[in-house]
Parts: sequence; C-alpha cells; structure tokens
Amino acid sequence: MEKVQVCFYPESRCIEVDKGENLLRAAMKADVHINASCGGEGYCGKCRVIVEKGEVKQKLQVKLTEEEARQGYVLACTCTVESDVEVRVPIETQLGDRSALTRRPPIPLKGYTLSAKEWAERLPQWELNPPTTKFHLLLDKPTLEDNLSDAERIKRELSKLAGLKEVVIDYPMLQALPGLIRASSFDVTVTVLDRGQELRAVRIEKGDTSVRQAAIAVDLGTTTVSTQLVDLQTGQVIAEASDYNGQISYGEDVISRIIYSTRATGLAKLQSAAVSTIWNLIQQMVEQTNMEFCSITHLVISGNTTMAHLLLGIDPRYIRVDPYIPVAQYFPWIKASNVGIRIASGVYMRCTPAVASYVGGDIVSGVLASGMFNSERMTLYIDIGTNGEMVLGNKDWLLSCSCSAGPAFEGAGVRHGMRATRGAIEQVRINEVTLEPMIITVGNRRPVGICGSGLIDVLAELFLTGIMDERGKINVDLPTPRVRKTDSGGEYVLAWAEESGTNRDVVITDVDIDNLMRAKAAIYAGINILLQEMAIDIDAVEEILIAGAFGRYLEIDKAIIIGLLPDVDTNKLKFVGNGSLLGSYLMVLSKNLIAEADRIANMMTYLELSTNPRFMDQYVSALFFPHTNIESFPTVARRLAEARETAKAGGPAPGGEGA
Repeated sequence: MEKVQVCFYPESRCIEVDKGENLLRAAMKADVHINASCGGEGYCGKCRVIVEKGEVKQKLQVKLTEEEARQGYVLACTCTVESDVEVRVPIETQLGDRSALTRRPPIPLKGYTLSAKEWAERLPQWELNPPTTKFHLLLDKPTLEDNLSDAERIKRELSKLAGLKEVVIDYPMLQALPGLIRASSFDVTVTVLDRGQELRAVRIEKGDTSVRQAAIAVDLGTTTVSTQLVDLQTGQVIAEASDYNGQISYGEDVISRIIYSTRATGLAKLQSAAVSTIWNLIQQMVEQTNMEFCSITHLVISGNTTMAHLLLGIDPRYIRVDPYIPVAQYFPWIKASNVGIRIASGVYMRCTPAVASYVGGDIVSGVLASGMFNSERMTLYIDIGTNGEMVLGNKDWLLSCSCSAGPAFEGAGVRHGMRATRGAIEQVRINEVTLEPMIITVGNRRPVGICGSGLIDVLAELFLTGIMDERGKINVDLPTPRVRKTDSGGEYVLAWAEESGTNRDVVITDVDIDNLMRAKAAIYAGINILLQEMAIDIDAVEEILIAGAFGRYLEIDKAIIIGLLPDVDTNKLKFVGNGSLLGSYLMVLSKNLIAEADRIANMMTYLELSTNPRFMDQYVSALFFPHTNIESFPTVARRLAEARETAKAGGPAPGGEGA
C-alpha cells in the first residue's frame, strides 16, 4: 500500500498513513484533536479544516460557502488523503485551551451555592470509614510449635484487628508474601478492602506505612473528566485535576460513541481513551503532591451508564435501542489494572451504580451528594451537562428521567457553537433601541464562537428585544445590518469578521435557534412529566438543585426567560456544582455512603420519556419562547412588556445594564 504524509498545523505534527486514509482518522493517529460532534458521520459540520497543500478527495456532498471552498475548507470526516498534504486546523475546530476548564462563573450567581455546613446537614450520619484500611502487623515468627502458613498467620492477625469477617488474600499478594515478610522481619503493613461480605487483603508492604493512605474520586463526564486526590487520614482533598475526555475525538455525545464502539476496534479505542485521560490526571495530582503511587488504595468513579460501560470495556450497543437495556446497573469492585489504570499493586476501583440506560452513576452520586434522598423537602435535582437528567423526590421516593438536550448547549447543531474555551462568547446584552450587542468572551479574547451560557444569553436577549419572536424566528425586516436573510433563514451577527478571531462573522441563525429550542423544550417537558406523574404542582417543589458543569454558569433569569427552567421564586434555586465528583469524594471516604449510593440506585424509579404518551404533548407545548402557555411564566410576560415599552420610548434597558 502506497504511503503518504499528513502534516497538521499549528501543532506541526506529521504522520505517515496509507493513501486513501480518512483525514479524521489520520488526525486521531497523530493525536491531533479535531471537533467531530457526530463521530465522523458527516452531518454536524464541526470538523472543518483547511487543506493548504496536497490533494484530498471529498467522499460526500458537503455544503460549504463559496468563500470557504475557495480557502480550501473541507470536512475532515468526509475526506480521504490522496497525496502528501498539509492541513491547518482552524481555532474554532480545535479542542481549545484547557485552562477554561477551571474558569469562574462570569457573574454573581442568583440562588446560592451550598456551604460545607449545609452539605453536612443534608447527609445522614457518617464517619471517616473508607472501604480500604491499612493495618500495621507485627507478626509472630513461625516456629515448630507455631507452624501456621504465612497466609494464615496474616489472617490470624487481621481477624484480631478487623473483626469477624472472612479474610481472603489476593493472588498477587500471596506471591509476594513469603519473601517480603522475611525481608522485613515479619514487620509489615497489609491493605484490606472491605467488599461487604468479605475482607480482601490486597497489598503487603514492608514496615509501617499505615499513615500514608490516599484515594481518588473521579467524575467521568462525557465531555470533561474531573479528579480529586484525597488523604484518607484527614479526609482532605490534597490535589485536583481535570481535562477533556479523550473520547471526544470519537464523538461528542454518548450515542455517537455507542455507534463508534460497534466498529471493529471501536470499544477498545474508547476504553483506552478514557483510561488514558484518568491516568494522566492521576499522574498530575501525584506530581503536585509528591505522593507515592503505592499510597493510593482505591478509586470511586461516577459517570453516566454509557461512560461506565466504555470504561469497563462492556459493549454498550443495547443502551441506544428499544427497550434501552444496559448490560449492568451495579458494578463490583474490580482491580484498576484490569481496565488499564496501573497505579500500584492491589488498587481496586468501583463504579457508582446506574439506574437505567440514561440515568447513570453520575446522577446517583449527585443525589447522594445533594442529600435530597435524606430530606423531608420536596426537591427537584437537574443536571444539565452533555445530557439532561432530572430527579424529583425526597427521602421517601425518587423519580428520575433523562432527555437528549445537552449537546445543543455545548455547541452541537449550532453553526458557531463551541465549548467554553478561550474566545467563546459567554455573556451577551443587546440594546433594545439600537439592537447592537455587547459581548464578553472567555479569557477576554476575540470571539470565535458561542458557548452554552452565551447561547442562553443571546436567545433571551433576542427575545426580549423583539429581534426573535416566540416561534424562534429572527425578524429580518428590522432596520439594522446585524439582522440579515440567508438561504436557510434569518441570522443575527454577534461579531463582524474584522472583530472576530476567525476572520468570519460570528452569527446565530434560525436553524441554530430551532435546535436550541428543541433542547430547552425537552428539558422543560421532562420536568413537567415528573411533576405530572406524581400529581405535584411546581409551587409544591421546595427547592431546585442545579448541578453539572454547564449548570454552574447559568444565568437563572435568562434560563427562565427562554423557558428552559420553570418560572419560580429564584430563592428556591441552589447550585450544587459538580455533584457527581462530590458524591465520588464522599464515597472514597465512607463505605457507609457507598451503601447509601446502592440504596439510592435501588429506590430510584426511572421514567422512560420516549414511551410516555404525554411527553410529546409537553414537548410540543414548550417549542415556543418561553412556552405556549405564557401564563406559566408571569415574570417573563412582565419583562417582555417592560422591554417593549422601553424600546418604544428609546430609553435604557429595564433594570439597567446587566439586568
């Protein structure tokens, strides 16, 4: 097979591939990230690159503007490499600056973030009682009179310290046992994992290492992976790290990844990508603290059902087809090395149990962390991330559902949509009189696209100023160059080409708005179905907890204006941040809370929206801004009236700048 060279810029990475290789696959082999929301199916249009030199062949008909075609733009997933080529990955197609993963919310949050004291009050009584314990043992040396085997000698001492449970010794520890205990003069430390029915001795070390013990909490998100290194002696987080999930290159949503996993080596590649991301973060945290890898004894990993399957190398294909059945909901303690996370001998990991195909361990972990399972208050828990999941209930019952919504708010299906990386528009204000925008970007850079919080902002502002009607259509007859008509409908220009970081106009279009409206309608309909199922009015909900990375940056009033969230007293709203990671942190500290997570998963009822006859009615009713029934949004109706009066009078925006 003839070989050709592909060079990617600005990374300056070159790789040799077979002639005829897919350009997106070549990028993966070169470890160059190119956004590909659809996993290489050719319909999202996110993998635009510029072929500066050489020949590629476009396999599918792709809609590009004349200017883009002239500049050499192609979709990487639809091209094959026919000669040596040089490819430039434009800024809007790159993964982005990882420093944006730790960005702070751009404005003071309405509602409030729960304090440590409030968290403590929500949880059941628990103590620092991790599932792994290090026991320092001064063993009696064997004699002719005391001729127990080495293994039984270990078990005898452990039974004195650890209680009456049966002790099982791991095979690798058995192999290390005879030489190590004699080299240390029978002065050893044994790490024991409490798996509920048994105690498993998993590691043996020379001398007393019992004061050095740590664990790792992981939130395995579809987009982002976040980790914490926890000192098990004090319960303190001593290091944190986060990064984009390496699986992004194979698709931005779980459906794309499930489809990719069905290919010949797809499942293995997706597992490897997740493992590599987690391992790199572990290395970062260990380097930050100068901790030894052998001090780490266990991990707790929370992720949605698909992420758990992919991490464990379990075929997830049946999650996406009727009747939507996962292979497993509960996962045993397994050796981390079995999936490729080779920290040290005897390190075990546990994935938080799932409820159903689309309500996974991340939600169970978040519900644990929120304390709603232990509360008398009627609570609505909403996690808005790459997917949208919600749970309604209290200590007596929990009802959950999931809707496909998040990818739109992370840029999928939006022409200039992107993640919250540098240059992403995150805040928008539009003057009611001049219809001119004021924008703020992540990192205060030239705008290159619009992230989720910016998309919600711009929808609300377009609606309040009358640029967009309740059907989501832009009024192209307004007297401003910012509004214009195209072959696919109207669009509004947020940044002119000379102002942007891409030398192209950054716009929001009718098509974008339609996709976003469908996403917000799905979330709002899901909330209403949960309430209807239990015959509860929204006013009876005492608090609404908003979780997830995206939810952390929401401007609540804007989310209400577009009908993403119900029109409620904002004092009911509380931000819980990364509930999945917080739940994982709690579980690494307490085996009692691990048991509580199992109980939560068992008590939570899942409502399948795709088969619910009332969901479509609720969904269609929500395909307006804010909703077909404006009476359900009294504060929005009032703000609309104020905005219209202000526009007529030519005065300042109601509430002043930043209202």
